[in-house]
Amino acid sequence: MATRSSLRRRGARPDDAPAGPSSQCHDSADESAGAGLGLSAGGIASVLSDDSTNMSSILGGSSNGSTYAASSAHSSSSLPPMPSSRMRRQMSGSAVSKDESRLRKVLTRIISGLIMISLFIAILLSGHVYVCAFVFGMEVLLFRELVTVRYNAFFDRIDQTIPLFRTTQWMWFFVSIFYAYSEFAVEMIKSNTKLHDLLEYAQLAPVVSFSLYAGTFVLTIATMQTGHIKFQLNQLCWTIVVLCLTVGQLKYIMHNIYNGLIWFTLPILLVITNDVMAYFSGITCGRKFIQRTFMQLSPNKTWEGFIGGGIFTIIVGWYLSRFLARFTWMTCPTNQFAFFPQKLDCEAENIFHEATTYFPSQAFELLPRAFIRLWPNNVVEICSVDGDASVLTACISGAINQKHHHWEMALSIVPIQLHAISLSLFASLVAPFGGFLASAIKRAYGIKDFDSIIPGHGGLMDRFDCQLIMALATWVHYNTFIKITTVSVSKLLYMYKLLGEEERKQFLEEVTTRI
Repeated sequence: MATRSSLRRRGARPDDAPAGPSSQCHDSADESAGAGLGLSAGGIASVLSDDSTNMSSILGGSSNGSTYAASSAHSSSSLPPMPSSRMRRQMSGSAVSKDESRLRKVLTRIISGLIMISLFIAILLSGHVYVCAFVFGMEVLLFRELVTVRYNAFFDRIDQTIPLFRTTQWMWFFVSIFYAYSEFAVEMIKSNTKLHDLLEYAQLAPVVSFSLYAGTFVLTIATMQTGHIKFQLNQLCWTIVVLCLTVGQLKYIMHNIYNGLIWFTLPILLVITNDVMAYFSGITCGRKFIQRTFMQLSPNKTWEGFIGGGIFTIIVGWYLSRFLARFTWMTCPTNQFAFFPQKLDCEAENIFHEATTYFPSQAFELLPRAFIRLWPNNVVEICSVDGDASVLTACISGAINQKHHHWEMALSIVPIQLHAISLSLFASLVAPFGGFLASAIKRAYGIKDFDSIIPGHGGLMDRFDCQLIMALATWVHYNTFIKITTVSVSKLLYMYKLLGEEERKQFLEEVTTRI
């Protein structure tokens, strides 16, 4: 049993293991990348300690290897150069091996990232059904990784005393999945007149959901063992927390996909941008301006990385949203379950059409006029004519009958860009805390990664920890500020078919009277 337990715990590490890197979302995965970029400078310094002058110039003026290591941990502004051939010949065999191992990790990480990006693009182009299947597969794997954390930690006790432990966990998962996505399926059936033949089955979804819940509830209580009830309740609470993190936060992601792929793609790319740019901001500017620790859960994360990642995310979101709005494949909603990609034609919503908006003129009153005149040509000075504020025109230099009234700046934008700023702010300020939670879980249970399914990155939770809450935020934003009404002709027809004969006659009479 000891051997089996040790195999289960192959990912464990001591509680005092090194902290994560300075990126926003991913502690352990970025640790390997940061170490790879370090290129074993401390090891080089120790080997070449007799040539301190040369090492001082190479390592930024420090002849002490440990001094460089400390500055590297504080996110130095420049990366050390590649070791020269002469230096590598003088390095010990272990130092060379360590250096090559780190370079190999960085290369593996880059290759894995390129493969993931390629697969993501391929799935997007395959169609909405395959995107939904991809999301479902991700949820299964995410749930597995999270529940395995405690299962490995308490394997001996669970294996010997608690019957059907894993079975009940997965039953809770599939009950949650059925409840969450049966609602989505019913919505699709309502909105597609071709699927109205399935209405009688769709009405059974609540009954089936409750039956599955009741059966799982009874089985969970029936498997509780005297003497282990407190432990089993703790395990049940952990299962519920995991379901909230995965199924709960992704409950509406299918709606995002069918509302238009842009509402699925844009948030994901914003989180990725924030993660990457926060990492590079951290390693270049970390602790150079703000010495205070950003987050105790991840001591290597810095304020500079957090702020820099946010700035770059807003900039990328502004231009990326405008680019994606050009493609109907991204902007058109659909209610079709097509297994082969079909061209989408729709009347794009107004937020995807270019429009002219005016910057608030009050903001210009705070700035000197000489400074405003240096701005681009789209800033225009508006004057009143003969002191009449109702007659406004662009100011003409030297006109004695004109008086300054206000400044006006017209911007030609696509409204989705304004929504992208809102989503970018959320991706920068709130979504990273999903990564901090993942870091806390890994530290609590002494593991480096949730899994090793992605070479160089770890598990899916190591990559998607910030994406979960971002998907939920996108759905809330869409339904609050974009698609306020959800009434459609197909849904009205669905409701009409649910009426009895007398109610149908009454409905038609009311419609005829009101029209």
